[in-house]
Amino acid sequence: MKTLKEVKIGDTVKVVKLYGEGAVKRRIMDMGITRGVELYVRKVAPLGDPIELTVRGYELSIRKADAEMIEVE
Repeated sequence: MKTLKEVKIGDTVKVVKLYGEGAVKRRIMDMGITRGVELYVRKVAPLGDPIELTVRGYELSIRKADAEMIEVE
């Protein structure tokens, strides 16, 4: 299992599964991160938090803790 946190800058990955419960999972889905969507990793902050992505044509920054809940391939 590979999570979004482990993806390198410049890689494009596809979401396989979202982990987490209730409000946290809902918030991730509300940001446009759902199963099957492609994510492009644009930048990672020097300390690894946050991670900047391109999702569905817009830019999004997410925390490392949230990135660990997103399984990708």
